Formats: sequence, C-alpha cells, structure tokens
Amino acid sequence: MIKLNNIFVKFGEFEALKDINVHVREGQFFTFLGPSGCGKTTTLRTITGFIEPTSGTVLMKGNDITHVPIEKRNIGIVFQSYALFPTMTVYDNIAFGLKIKKLGKSEIDSKVRDIAGKVDLSAEQLEKAVSQLSGGQQQRVAIARALVTGPAIICMDEPLSNLDAKLRVQLRNELKKMQREFGITTIYVTHDQEEALTLSDCIAVFNKGIIEQIGNPNDIYNNSKTEFVANFIGDINKLEPELLSAAGLNLSEGQNHFIRLERIHVDREGDSGVEGVIESQEYYGLYIKYYIKVGGQVLKVIEKNDGVRIYNPGENVRVIIRPEDIMSYERT
Repeated sequence: MIKLNNIFVKFGEFEALKDINVHVREGQFFTFLGPSGCGKTTTLRTITGFIEPTSGTVLMKGNDITHVPIEKRNIGIVFQSYALFPTMTVYDNIAFGLKIKKLGKSEIDSKVRDIAGKVDLSAEQLEKAVSQLSGGQQQRVAIARALVTGPAIICMDEPLSNLDAKLRVQLRNELKKMQREFGITTIYVTHDQEEALTLSDCIAVFNKGIIEQIGNPNDIYNNSKTEFVANFIGDINKLEPELLSAAGLNLSEGQNHFIRLERIHVDREGDSGVEGVIESQEYYGLYIKYYIKVGGQVLKVIEKNDGVRIYNPGENVRVIIRPEDIMSYERT
C-alpha cells in the first residue's frame, strides 16, 4: 500500500531521518512510536507531502508519489490540534473537502450525514459550531472530515494527546473499532507506548532518526531487538551482576540483561530462586506491583491479584527468574 524506500531527510546540517524503510500493508493500523524528536512525525509528513525527502522514494500502490502535491495524494490527515475551523459548523467542517472537490450539494449532504452517523455525531451536533463541542467530539469531527473524501489512507498525528486520560482510553477503543469497520489503512503517530500496543497491527519504533524495530505488538514487547526498544516499551528491570550471581545465572558479562516485571515469579515457600524482601507494594486491583530487595538491588514485580496471595512490606519471599525470560543486549 505505502512503501518508504531509503528515505533520508535533512534540515540544513541536521539529519532528521536516516535510511527509513517501511511497508504499510492495505488495511493495516500501522503506528510510528517513539520519544519527542525521534523522527516519527517527520516520517508522517514525508508520506503526506508536507516534507520532501532529501533522497529516497515514497510509493503508494506501486506509484511513486515522492514529488506529488499534498492535495493529489488522496490521503486523509488528522492533526494533533485537529485544525478545525472553530467558528464554522460541524457540518461545514466535514463538508469542506467535498466543496473543494466541487461536488453537488445533494451529494455533499448525503456524504456528510453518512460519515457523521458512522462516527457517532448527531444531526443536532452537525448544526453546532465546533467551538461548542467537547474535545472528544471535536476529535470525531476531525476524523469524519478526513474520511469523508474517501481517502486511500488516513494519517493521524497524536490525535488523542490533547484529551484527558479517561477520555483518551475511551476514544482509542472507538478509534480502533472505527478503523476496523471502515477497513481503511491507517498510519498513526504517538509517543504513548500503551496506546501503540493497544491500537496497532504493526509498530515501528523510532529513535534519533532511525527505526530500531518493526513488528507486531507482541514482538515489540516480548522480543525487543535492541536495548532502546526494551526500555522504551513498557516497564522493565535491568539485572545487575550481583543479583545475577545470587540467582546463580551464568550470563555474559559483556551484555546488559533485562527482564519484564510480569516475568518474575514470587513465592513464600520452596528452595528455588533467590531470597528477597518486600520493600513496598502498589495496589492496582487487577494486579499488585511489588518492590523487592534482591541481591543488592530492588526489582519491580507485577503479580496477578487473586485476593489470597498478597505479600506485605518486610515479608521474606523467594524470587524466581528463568533464564529464558531474560533479554540480553551487547553493551555499547
């Protein structure tokens, strides 16, 4: 559907993107993930045509669109700020692109009302000014406006970042549901790891203008290819040499070793594992997060809350770390 081949982007002497290669397949929800300034938005803007690459090609359905103007790429865009016209009605905001295409009045009306229904905007809301709507409703307007022209692809640049945490969770679920129903290829930019893991079919993790790893959410989380990805995706423990020795784990001294919180097992009894002491706990309902002093360092551990086996601060426990659950990376 969309292919980026050997994309480089320079701003003066600064190299913003270095040899970016991505293949977004038709119907995929593909996410560009990474910290601020890593190149993910620059890559999105290269796809949409706001930025022309220094070298490399952008292909859509096999056609080279590297130098094709923005308005001729047939790509819908949802900006972080939504970029809506605040004094115009919701109806006119959604109809804007259709009017530019010079469609007939009845066809515009039909398309606007059809897409509004699909994103849960009522006939009453269509007559309101955008400024009268909540943040979540404005986001729906932005999505409707991007979809109404029937684009081949929709690109979204951090569309949930301006919303509060509860609404963000609610709308990301709706966003994925809408994407499945429309079946439209979606490229999504975010710095939020949980958002990326929840929404995506495929994720590209960016760091300092390069892509560290491309894969499905499970690959990115459980089979992180680099130390950066392991640390950026979710929470993780770095295992220090003293702990590795205490646990009887004979691992390479030339590597850094990590383990996810939920991969560590805790028990009150038995001889397996290494002795630890509960320092503190955080109660989350579905699970409990423990801080356990083990072999000279404090490990973060997540245990499912069964309502029975709960460990208290000061309690001695056995901590079990399996070698196959450890991710190791060469020291750089």
